Amino acid sequence: MEKSLAEMQREVDRYISQFEEGYFSPLSMLARMSEEVGELAREVNHEFGEKPKKLSEEHNSIELELGDILFITMCFANSLGIDLSKAHDSVMHKFNTRDANRWTKKNTD
Repeated sequence: MEKSLAEMQREVDRYISQFEEGYFSPLSMLARMSEEVGELAREVNHEFGEKPKKLSEEHNSIELELGDILFITMCFANSLGIDLSKAHDSVMHKFNTRDANRWTKKNTD
């Protein structure tokens, strides 16, 4: 069974809430997010770029790095009281209105 975004946010909150430290500050979370995006970039470069992994490098995957980014995004949103489902709806509205004719649509006839 698939989890909703709201369910995932609650799951992350339950996990973080068990620790005295709680959520990091927004600035620390932004730094952590930047770090995770860098790790994703490294994995993409290894898989699709011209830089193969060294034999001594730890195995990692694009999927795991995207998961890390999703986790820190949920932490960031939770700490600021942001409902990511609403944020998603707002972004999709923007793409479906402002950017409706920005790209060439596929012919679906």
